[in-house]
Amino acid sequence: MRLLRPRPAPPSPASPGDVLAEVGTLHVRLGSRTVLQGIDLTVRAGEVLALVGPNGAGKSTLLSALAADVPAAEGVVRIHGRPASEWSAPDLALRRAVLPQSAALSFPFTVEDVVQMGRAPWAGVDPEGDDTAVAEAMRQTDTTAFAPRPFSALSGGERARVALARVLAQRAPLVLLDEPTAALDLRHQELVLRVCRERARAGDAVVVVLHDLGLAAAYAHRVAILCAGRLVADGPPREVFEEGLLSEVYQQPVEVLPHPRTKALLVTPARNL
Repeated sequence: MRLLRPRPAPPSPASPGDVLAEVGTLHVRLGSRTVLQGIDLTVRAGEVLALVGPNGAGKSTLLSALAADVPAAEGVVRIHGRPASEWSAPDLALRRAVLPQSAALSFPFTVEDVVQMGRAPWAGVDPEGDDTAVAEAMRQTDTTAFAPRPFSALSGGERARVALARVLAQRAPLVLLDEPTAALDLRHQELVLRVCRERARAGDAVVVVLHDLGLAAAYAHRVAILCAGRLVADGPPREVFEEGLLSEVYQQPVEVLPHPRTKALLVTPARNL
């Protein structure tokens, strides 16, 4: 039987430093409002890139643009070297995996069912890898014990980890995560960011929206700071996390100082209690 369209081909392995996504002079409008203005940004294999900035800065919109889920009003979005509009949906699903801010399901799926959904892009491409990918994703997110439980019966933090497991099971080389730590306790925040670093060490590119500047300083290789729809800084945390800039961007005094024992970068609001 002849297929109506060819099966999508998985992407070739990337080398560290390869550009897996980029935006050039990007403008995005939502309705009559311009949300992003003139953004230039690259996403490279082997790197965790954190998008930070105050509420309404455009972080989630930029993540959606990199995922090809939000169209550019001006400028260009490229994924794996091609304009995003040139990729079919099945091809995109093999190249980038996206975690939105919230996950809602109306049907009584089990946790394992939800994680297995991440393997849908690989149907007919690599079915033998499904069980391994699902088991590994659940191990990484500490959700293996939940496998038979209904997704709807989980707490908010547990749902967030299962949603991340679904994204990890997709095994796309470009991983886009929108506030994956927002609902998590201290231990699981650290776990999720360690997983991001593991994916980068394995050669993937990870873009993660974070509000916790301490987590960004500890785990991101590079940080892009957004404010009012513009990119105001882009570089390693030690270069761009500067007290004056952060205080101006957040309209809140911020202190940046070394940890007294490890000398790791600490970022905290300046408080007079």
